[in-house]
Order: sequence, then structure tokens, then C-alpha cells
Amino acid sequence: MSQSQVIEELEAEFLKKDVPDFKVGDTVNVHTRIVEGDKERVQLFSGTVIARKGSGLSETFSIYRVSYGSAMERVFMLHSPKIAKVEVIKRGKVRKSKLYYIRGVFGKKAKIQEKILRKVPVAGVSSAEEEQKS
Repeated sequence: MSQSQVIEELEAEFLKKDVPDFKVGDTVNVHTRIVEGDKERVQLFSGTVIARKGSGLSETFSIYRVSYGSAMERVFMLHSPKIAKVEVIKRGKVRKSKLYYIRGVFGKKAKIQEKILRKVPVAGVSSAEEEQKS
């Protein structure tokens, strides 16, 4: 077995299984664990994903938000034990893999169009039958 295969097997133990599928342009809430003395609390950070980098255990994603007139950007390790949960609030429709251009702009220029997901009908069930069930 090669050295890279051994490293991949060791890293596989630490990978999170409950990571949601989110992409660049999505608006997400990241719940981070913060330890203060002997107490632990969960803090929420919400914003737009502007970049995803890496793969495996070292995968990171950058979140950008503007609150009270000041811009803030934060980089999170995706598989870190400090991250309690990642929630996808809305999907974004973008054509680039990195949205670094959003850093310096405000208002309409920084707006990301929302992707509307259509409902896929269940095979063999008509829409009239679904309405009768509900």
C-alpha cells in the first residue's frame, strides 16, 4: 500500500458524514462551537459562500456577509469538530466558482439570483391523486 493510500484511510475516519450539499453562491448558517472557560456554546454565522477550496479533510469554505455597514469574511474548515452544523438557507444561481468580486461591492451589484428548485413528481402518482391525499 502506498503512502497516499494510508493517509486517505486515516483521514476517512475523521470525515463528517452529515455535511449538506452546498455550493458557491448559497446562503448558509454555520453553527460553530465556542469554548469559554469550562462552558461551551454554539454561535451562528450566516452569509454567502464565496469560495470552496481543497478536498478531503482539508476542505475549506469562505463565507462573506455585510452587517451594520461593515463587511466580514470568515474561512471555515468543513470537517472541523468546531463546526456543529451547516444549514443551507437558500440556493444561489452563479456562473463562477469563486465570488471574490462581491468583496468590494454593495447593493444591487452584490445581489445573487436565487435558484428555484422545481418539485419532481413521484413516479406513478398523478398530481390529482396527490391533491386528494392532502
